[in-house]
Amino acid sequence: MSTTPGLSSPPAAAHPSLRGHFIGFMALACGVSVANIYYAQPLLEQFARQFHTTVAGVAAVPSATQIGYAAGLLLLGPLGDRHARHRVILLMAALLVPALLGAALARSVLLLAAASFAIGMLSSIAQQIIPLVAALAAPQSRGKAIGLVMSGLLVGILGGRVLAGAIASAFDWQAVFVFAATANAGMWLLLWRVLPRLPVDPAAARQSYAALLGSTLRQFALHRELRLAGLTGGLFFASFSVFWVGLTPLLQSPAYGYGPAVVGAFGVLGIMGAAVAPVSGRYSDRPGGPRRVLLVALSVTLLAWAVFAAGTHGLWWLVAGVLLLDAGVQGSQIANQTRIYALDAAARSRINAVYMTLYFIGGSAGSFVASHAWTAGGWPAVTAAGAAFALAALLLHAAGGRGAGATAA
Repeated sequence: MSTTPGLSSPPAAAHPSLRGHFIGFMALACGVSVANIYYAQPLLEQFARQFHTTVAGVAAVPSATQIGYAAGLLLLGPLGDRHARHRVILLMAALLVPALLGAALARSVLLLAAASFAIGMLSSIAQQIIPLVAALAAPQSRGKAIGLVMSGLLVGILGGRVLAGAIASAFDWQAVFVFAATANAGMWLLLWRVLPRLPVDPAAARQSYAALLGSTLRQFALHRELRLAGLTGGLFFASFSVFWVGLTPLLQSPAYGYGPAVVGAFGVLGIMGAAVAPVSGRYSDRPGGPRRVLLVALSVTLLAWAVFAAGTHGLWWLVAGVLLLDAGVQGSQIANQTRIYALDAAARSRINAVYMTLYFIGGSAGSFVASHAWTAGGWPAVTAAGAAFALAALLLHAAGGRGAGATAA
């Protein structure tokens, strides 16, 4: 029987690699890698000044990063089912360093967007690590393990904004990407030391890349739960991205007049949402748990936008909304990933690639919509766009639950 993650059924008990600090290291690696795709968001005003344009004029930069992430998931994610996963992870981590330095040296919006695309594509390394942990964990504790690693992912998503804002205020936006290159070099050394060297399944290794990619695309047609999870995930992540992109011009507008440090510091509030991950994971491990957790979490996400509607009348409305938004999105993501990882252990990387591709396509759409919504109608337009994405996710989940019930009946 193969021991390759994602190619065989999970062991009855946790793999020895999960002992000690391994999950903590994997959470840290996920956080460092995923932070790369969020460094740009507090820097939009600085980009606009540097390249003599508007916030809408640099909208391609955060969108390119998320499109790159989606491309990495679709084109690189399946490689974890064909090659030794530790080799895939280490190669992607090594290439991240020159990609980040390329962003620091960019002299036009086009070059910065191109570097951002590469950064996003290679930062999908996080979605190689999560299936690895899911495969090594015992089935009865998989949701908890995913929740712990996802806590690191969320800290990276939000902490990236904090660091970017602070560094850009003290130096400039180029220094942010130099810092990121240094952090990712350190991450490579950590991964080289701690990743388990597990063999690849010989049958999977004989597949051509084209066959593997075709098999990845077929997962969408094979699994109804994957389709629902992917579309729902894309919508709630679009809602999430609308807020974080729209927040930058709001806080730097005459209504508040803050710099990038304050914009980035809002990420500290969102990090509190990481506390939701282990709780969501435990409830998602129960029979029927993922569907119930998702319903509650999406409702909380929509509630956050009702709070954000008063965002121009005081920071406390934004603070309360951030706590709700990040808790809701984090809970939704844990529930979705718990249910898709239970579908087919032999295709776990491919299933995850499909799900996360849809997820980040949604995020890219949200980033693009937010930049143009702000230009068109300010914060009220941003709020309307974010709420619309959240409501669509909730309605889709409710409709999917009724369809599942009818099928069962």
